[in-house]
Amino acid sequence: MEVKYLDLQAQFENNPALKSILDNIFSSCQFVLGPELEVFEYNFAKLCGVPYAVGVDNGTNALFLALKVSGVQKEHEVITAPNSFLATAGAIVQAGAFPRMVDVTEDYNIDPDKIERAINRKTRAIVPVHLTGNPARMDEINNIAQRHDLAVIEDACQAIDASIGNAKTGSLGDLGAFSLHPLKNLNTCGDGGMITTKSRKYYDELLLMRNHGLMNRNEAKFFAYNYRLDTLKAAVANMQIEGISAITDIRNKHANCYDEGLRGIPEVTIPERRVGVRRAFHTYVIQVERRDELIEYLRKNGVETKIHYPIPIHLMEASRRFGYKKGDFPVAERQSERIISLPIHQHLRTDQIDHVIESIRSFEKL
Repeated sequence: MEVKYLDLQAQFENNPALKSILDNIFSSCQFVLGPELEVFEYNFAKLCGVPYAVGVDNGTNALFLALKVSGVQKEHEVITAPNSFLATAGAIVQAGAFPRMVDVTEDYNIDPDKIERAINRKTRAIVPVHLTGNPARMDEINNIAQRHDLAVIEDACQAIDASIGNAKTGSLGDLGAFSLHPLKNLNTCGDGGMITTKSRKYYDELLLMRNHGLMNRNEAKFFAYNYRLDTLKAAVANMQIEGISAITDIRNKHANCYDEGLRGIPEVTIPERRVGVRRAFHTYVIQVERRDELIEYLRKNGVETKIHYPIPIHLMEASRRFGYKKGDFPVAERQSERIISLPIHQHLRTDQIDHVIESIRSFEKL
């Protein structure tokens, strides 16, 4: 049996709504900052429970602009986790700041108990990553930030429609940064991103920052960036936004099946599932012994898997200038050697999930 890690064809093939979107946009030819973008921004803000959302060209630049609008600049430090996708640290570095890493807990998210000791006079912001679609411990993080007058920018690139209680990701900090990359649960036809905020001041400034600083067609308030979200990509993402809750429900159902089916296997570690937290399950990540052998065994049994991520950011060549070394963040480092991502997309069938579980169980008997 074949079990694909992702199935975009099932999402986009033979889609009448998509054809209608293409016809409308190519008829109007409003490819840049068209009305569909404004509609999508309104709907995305509503989804997150905030008054404002600003569409940008990708999740990395969503993080970058959120950092810049919150005042991050050269000589500042920004606290984040070492086990995210490298773009988290990359955005911090491009904003001119030093990425001050803090180790994670067993649920793969930044450890709030270790944040305070990383704060110094240069610290300007905290960027908690909702890794795998699992919201970080935001109450504790926000309390620390308030005590030290720091901005909190959610890296929610993997966590659209996740929540803590009734509060959605994107509303849990000063700003939220999201990705609409094709791998995400709410995606578009290429790269895309979104920034959310409750601040009118931030919102007004972000609208200028993403579009050259232009106040109108001919005059700029300041020199800025060209980070706009294309009208077509906004419309494609907006086509799915009404169904995002159902998609999240399906992914949670799949995750529950995995949890039940894999629980009790000695070589498998399932992360803690905090009560009151709704996860987006951008990825379903477990830890296993003999990880590389398992990947090959699953491949031979038709199951496609991934690793998110095999090299912690602080051990990459790009981070060498920051002075980090192996052993600095032992939890993240240990996890990077054991983690494996199983297929979790909404198009999976029950028999496919059962096949993945049985394949892992049969491997453990070898």
